Amino acid sequence: MHFLRLIRPVNLIVIAVTMYAVRVFIFLAAPVPGIPAPPGEAFDFFLLVLSTVMIAAGGNIINDYFDVKADRVNKPQKLIITKHIKPRWAIVSHWILNFIAFAIAGYLSWRYKTFWYVFIHLLTINALWFYSMYFKRRFLIGNLIIAGLTALVPILCGIHFYIQTSSHTYTASHSTYPYSWLYHLYTHGLFIYVLAVFAFALNFVREIIKDMEDIAGDEVLKAKTLPIVLGKQRTKWISVALLSGILLAGTIICVQWYHLQDVSFQVTAPALLIVISCLFSIFTLLFSIEKASLKRADFSLKIAMMIGCCIPFYWYFIL
Repeated sequence: MHFLRLIRPVNLIVIAVTMYAVRVFIFLAAPVPGIPAPPGEAFDFFLLVLSTVMIAAGGNIINDYFDVKADRVNKPQKLIITKHIKPRWAIVSHWILNFIAFAIAGYLSWRYKTFWYVFIHLLTINALWFYSMYFKRRFLIGNLIIAGLTALVPILCGIHFYIQTSSHTYTASHSTYPYSWLYHLYTHGLFIYVLAVFAFALNFVREIIKDMEDIAGDEVLKAKTLPIVLGKQRTKWISVALLSGILLAGTIICVQWYHLQDVSFQVTAPALLIVISCLFSIFTLLFSIEKASLKRADFSLKIAMMIGCCIPFYWYFIL
């Protein structure tokens, strides 16, 4: 039970759901409706999801390992390493998870004769290690690293499906395809790019908000996070400005897409829920930056991200 709490299963489920959402989109929006997946794709994709989740779990372990001192101040009731799990077993678990994940990446790279899987997995493992050990306590760099790794999840899926389908030739006429907007999103790779940017931007703001929550413990570690350097009030306004910019850019994109691609409101309805979640976070930050309020704002952004990731499942059921 303590080990499960250490690896944060809810976050791992979100990663898996995001990756399978991209898979649903790819085969939902394929040039030929109802096209079968390439042979062996389902099992290989499961291995890719498994390896990604394992790396994320290992990253959570090593993050808590280096954060023991801060967690004694920020959340002593949730402290696991040293209290329930010995530090050396945490390190062993971290390396076992990473070894299995990297072995899977090696298999996929060998199977598809590409270096991409090994490269991305190795990059992610090292990024999470150095983030936890050093960059997390540096000004903005840690926030950018985590946001970037979050955005890398859908991009990795896009690379996987490009590799999968590159040896299979599918053709279809745009005029005969029943959902032109889906065809447009698929052929231009727009959905994956938008999802990656969406994940990066919202997670970047979430990381800043979490830094405001953890300011007491970070000061113990002599961290130079945004709220420590600029103060909580200035950081609050930066978070509000960033969220407002994300909402404005997202609204412009949705309106343009709605008119140019002749998309019904039913298709874009989830965007309204995302807007509501982001607005809730903005107003929560405006009225209070106490720890409880920051947790609510953080949770609301997590809901917005989850809605965005699940949009392909929604499309699957309404189309």
